[in-house]
Amino acid sequence: MVLTDNNVPRRAIGSWKRRYDISEDYFKTWSNNMAYILGFIAADGVIQKENQCVSVSQKESYILEDIKNELKTTQPLYQNKKTGVYMLNINSKTIKDDLMNIHGIKPCKSFNIEFPFVPEEYLHHFVRGYFDGDGYVNYETYTVSFVGGSYNFMNSLHQILQNRNLRADLLNQNKHYRVILSGRKSIQLFSNWIYKDKDIYLHRKYEVFQKENLSLDQLQDRKLKQTQTAVKQRKQNFLKEYMKNKCSATACSNLKISESTFKRWLKNDNQFKKDYERIHSL
Repeated sequence: MVLTDNNVPRRAIGSWKRRYDISEDYFKTWSNNMAYILGFIAADGVIQKENQCVSVSQKESYILEDIKNELKTTQPLYQNKKTGVYMLNINSKTIKDDLMNIHGIKPCKSFNIEFPFVPEEYLHHFVRGYFDGDGYVNYETYTVSFVGGSYNFMNSLHQILQNRNLRADLLNQNKHYRVILSGRKSIQLFSNWIYKDKDIYLHRKYEVFQKENLSLDQLQDRKLKQTQTAVKQRKQNFLKEYMKNKCSATACSNLKISESTFKRWLKNDNQFKKDYERIHSL
């Protein structure tokens, strides 16, 4: 064909009948916002198997409007009247193909997605996008968590956070995996990293980090981790110590566990209570 012989780019099949404009080659070139949107799609996007559509949804419409503007699309948002959630449908074969073939984000991605290659300078924008799509922050407990079904993806995310000297744990929770950042200082270091040079972001999550009123050099992480794995280990250590002399006060003192913590374990953990009573009756 003449067009092919002369290297003239051709419009993707089906694009001639598209009702709405869009920047089709958007995911071919790295930028801060492209990395963010890629992370957002990796977390919360749905790539349709049957058609050329990529969908993203969120409770706040403004974040989808920001993504719309970045993609230069006139596609309207749709709202689920029952849930109130907004959805943006990106109808483009080129974008779908680029997400799949360049970045490895495919249909039915929940359990098999791999962490895509992201240049170091854009990595924090990608993680911010993933955090906005599928992350959670609790200032009261000083924790940030991510959840996902793919071990390979979550393990890569875990390693990235650890490489930044952030206190992160990877937990296997039956059918999904959870990466947890814990510590007052760690979550602020994480915040400083992902919001550097920010443009698109979820305001409600950003504002949680702004509750901190101390400077970074005044912050410290707890010496004891509060993850399920760490707490379980401390309970086991207590039972071993208690077995030596059957004195709960001594066991608490030796392990630097407060008696209020010990009493809370007895009240809230039936298995711990059974083990404690079994040792007590020996």
